[in-house]
Amino acid sequence: MRELSLNVLDIAQNSVSAAATLIELVVCENRQTHDLMLGIYDNGKGMTQEQLDAVRDPFFTTRTTRKVGMGVPLFKMAAEMTGGSLTIESEVGVGTKVRAFFKTDHVDFTPLGDMTDTVVMLITMNLHIDFVYRYQVDEEVFVLDTRRLKEILGDVPLNDPGIAHWIKDYINENTAKLTEVQE
Repeated sequence: MRELSLNVLDIAQNSVSAAATLIELVVCENRQTHDLMLGIYDNGKGMTQEQLDAVRDPFFTTRTTRKVGMGVPLFKMAAEMTGGSLTIESEVGVGTKVRAFFKTDHVDFTPLGDMTDTVVMLITMNLHIDFVYRYQVDEEVFVLDTRRLKEILGDVPLNDPGIAHWIKDYINENTAKLTEVQE
């Protein structure tokens, strides 16, 4: 994939398919050490040890719509090409944690891409799921939690066009503040 945000979208879609009710998306960047960690954590069905052992294999998928599952192997490859790694922890009935580690100063580093659109798409297309989006640059952190938004908005759905536009602007504003501080 040409942008890591698309890998995040693909992995998060696995969380949706695993019946998660809470998905946390984490972007954690350390500019001094040139490290980037992307995390997708869910409280879905989780995986058995057999599934966990097989998930890195592109010819393994739990989906019935296709016979291959390239999401995790491609994410792993993108991380390893920079000298990074991918870890997956999962427990049946508890959920799954996927973490990919990248070296951002490596020539093979894939750009992060548009995380804002990825997050907004996930939120507006999955109203039954709560999302926490955490973006950290060095010591500065921005967090968006849909549980809080739903509490404030009451009956107004997060996919209402005006609300979706506000969420996008809110994420962009706060992300810009984080990246401006460091430049």
